[in-house]
Amino acid sequence: MLKDLIKKNRSYRRFHQDKTIDKETLIELIDLARLSPSARNAQPLKYYISNDDTTNDKIFHHLAWAGYLKDWNGPAKGEQPSAYIVLLNDTTISANYFCDDGIASQSILLGAVEKELGGCIIGSVNRLQLQRELGINDQYKIVHVIALGYPKEEIDLEEMKDNNHIYWRDVNDKHHVPKRSIDEIIID
Repeated sequence: MLKDLIKKNRSYRRFHQDKTIDKETLIELIDLARLSPSARNAQPLKYYISNDDTTNDKIFHHLAWAGYLKDWNGPAKGEQPSAYIVLLNDTTISANYFCDDGIASQSILLGAVEKELGGCIIGSVNRLQLQRELGINDQYKIVHVIALGYPKEEIDLEEMKDNNHIYWRDVNDKHHVPKRSIDEIIID
């Protein structure tokens, strides 16, 4: 059921790094994005994939993780993603990708959950340095990075209290994500 996939589709930040994701699986996930709607049907997004330790390490060092967790600098060795998909805007097609990045990313992540994978869309990226280090042509601009792997953490959705939207971890490292109630978000 789609709702179950959506509920399982969390921002996972710790993974079983030793469990690899093959290139074919990454291509299957990108194919879901390719088949998804695109504003004006321009389809300006392109994708750079990585599933090897050397390239993954290059990407990892250009990302910032979980801004609300002030005492955590991201996943430790052994808990880092085993693959990445870097979303790129091909500026020779369009300077504006409108909402395509969100549509494509959701399609990729729902496909990942269906395969028992988890991921995290990372917008805090040192884009120019990462682009140079990966040797990506200047016609492409990094939009964001999707980290992927087999989740190593438990995430609990809970009712938001007192308008506090900050996610947090408890003493057992369980990740808690407050969500507004359906009554709060529908305006009559």
